[in-house]
Amino acid sequence: MKKYQIHIDIMPHKELLDPQGKTVTLNMPHMDIHGVDDVRIGKHIQMTVQASNEASAAEIAENSCKKLLANLITETFTYKISEI
Repeated sequence: MKKYQIHIDIMPHKELLDPQGKTVTLNMPHMDIHGVDDVRIGKHIQMTVQASNEASAAEIAENSCKKLLANLITETFTYKISEI
């Protein structure tokens, strides 16, 4: 068994309104932060897993996202795997 670190990013679908991101975008000028056109807010999750190979680690990442971590109706996910 090898250890893998998986970095998962979960974001709202681009077609959906992101109220949290919209609020941040609208308030940035009040904080003297200018030039920002859009902010989208999501989640970053880091997992350490044991798997026989990278394909098995990817399967763990996929299942974790689809079954627990992401709401597939409103969110998309991407992940990167590295051996540690």
